[in-house]
Amino acid sequence: MSKNLELSIFEVVGSPLCVASSDGQKVCDRLEAALKEGRNVTLSFRNVTTLTSAFLNAAIGQLYGIFSEEEIRSLLNVRDMQQDDMALLKRVVETAKQYFKDPQKFDQALRETLEDDNDGSQG
Repeated sequence: MSKNLELSIFEVVGSPLCVASSDGQKVCDRLEAALKEGRNVTLSFRNVTTLTSAFLNAAIGQLYGIFSEEEIRSLLNVRDMQQDDMALLKRVVETAKQYFKDPQKFDQALRETLEDDNDGSQG
């Protein structure tokens, strides 16, 4: 088996629209299996026209809860991605790293924010 794997997002999802977290999960499952084997993965976004943070969180963000940042950096490469999508990916990755550093703190802050939002909306 080759140490290098090229994974086409378009082929995994079967569409140029990468918006659903369930489709992102399909990508994550394949990435996780390859990374656990220590394989280098090139993730190609060729032919992808629409990309959301929900998709990227599922596909790539949750990898930061399984692997170290160093492992991901050394084994995962991204190509054929539009510049604005790269910016979105960078935000998703930064958020994922912060979240997995201290999930309880992140969840508590989210709960407090949601409670604050609900306080003024009853009426």
